Amino acid sequence: MRAVLHSERARLTALYGSLLVLAGGGLIALINILLRGGLYTRISGAVTTAVPGTAFERAAVEGQPLKAVPAQRLPPGAATPTQEQLQTWAATRNLSIAVESATLHELLVVSLIALAVFAVPSIWLAWWMAGRVLRPVGVITETARRLSGENLHERIGLEAPPGELKRLADTFDGMLDRMESLVGAQRRFAANAAHELRTPLAVQRAAAEIGLAGDPPPEKVARIRSKLIGVAESSEHLVESLLLLAVSEEGLETTAAVDLVALTEAELAETETAGAAGGGSAGAGSAGGDGPTVVRGLEPVSVVGDRALLGHLVRNLLANAVRHNRPGGRITVKTSADGVLTVSNTGPVIDPADVPRLLEPFRRRAERQHTAGEGAGLGLSIVASIARAHGAKLVVRANRGPGGGLTVRVRLPVTPAPHRTASPQES
Repeated sequence: MRAVLHSERARLTALYGSLLVLAGGGLIALINILLRGGLYTRISGAVTTAVPGTAFERAAVEGQPLKAVPAQRLPPGAATPTQEQLQTWAATRNLSIAVESATLHELLVVSLIALAVFAVPSIWLAWWMAGRVLRPVGVITETARRLSGENLHERIGLEAPPGELKRLADTFDGMLDRMESLVGAQRRFAANAAHELRTPLAVQRAAAEIGLAGDPPPEKVARIRSKLIGVAESSEHLVESLLLLAVSEEGLETTAAVDLVALTEAELAETETAGAAGGGSAGAGSAGGDGPTVVRGLEPVSVVGDRALLGHLVRNLLANAVRHNRPGGRITVKTSADGVLTVSNTGPVIDPADVPRLLEPFRRRAERQHTAGEGAGLGLSIVASIARAHGAKLVVRANRGPGGGLTVRVRLPVTPAPHRTASPQES
């Protein structure tokens, strides 16, 4: 009972009920005030007067029609009223006052009784109204109390006319949609990370237990050693990628102006060097070899951000474009004056419905084959995380046509142009 009395419904009931009772009391007070101002005049004008003991009594006795004469003021300069006129005026005044007092008293009593009777349904109506208004809030509260990781699929689905509470319920449902998506992504991330970290450990264990069992020859030991080193490097790259993903999710501590063209050129040169060392060709306009051709379209632009993270963003985009390209393919790298970095590559044809999935950690277009240079499936997820940290807009779309591949467009915040005052010679 105490909980009910201290509930919001009880408070709203007290508020609504008090307002209704006050409104009724104010209406009664207004009616009495208005009547007090003109009731006496109306009563005195309606009371009939006659000369006592003369024409009035004679007409009543003889059964003649009575001629009512309303009370009047004497005109200015009139003669002094007679004793009969004074008695008539006094009788009219006393009767008017008595009728006025009785009328006002009866009106007040009836009004107070009506107000007391009106207060009971008013309080009940206020209680019902408060419950109806707070019903969506109760539904939201019960849904929030019932939710857990196992039933995030439940929604309020409030059916109500448009209004603040309807918008609140719809907003809560939208928040649940985002939470369900985030929890699902977190679960997939944990499962995929465990799988990715377990695979190199299993390879190392198998190489050590099987490959080095007994007394293996030196060439086999060298081969196993090379295999273990490769697995260790792959694990190190995976851990570094996870750390980079975690750092980018924390946001930016400091920002500065970054020359996006110079940064892109440096990463392109490193990518081409790595491609040449790996036996491929990634040079601009190269026609020989199986490496992709790089097409540049770099316009000068300065953006605001963290240079190290932006370097990782460009590096991952280029690495992804090279790794998932086709022999003799093409990579197009562009920058524009409005801070847009575009990296497009040819490659396998991708279903547009699969593109959002590629932005999640450890998600690939195809199942992992555990081949050299395959990557951990974190490239585009790191790009998306760095873009979010910079407040950049990331757009990824699948290329149509036989060329296939992806086009990734990142719109970064541009460095504001400094205000320069014109010199007298220029003006």
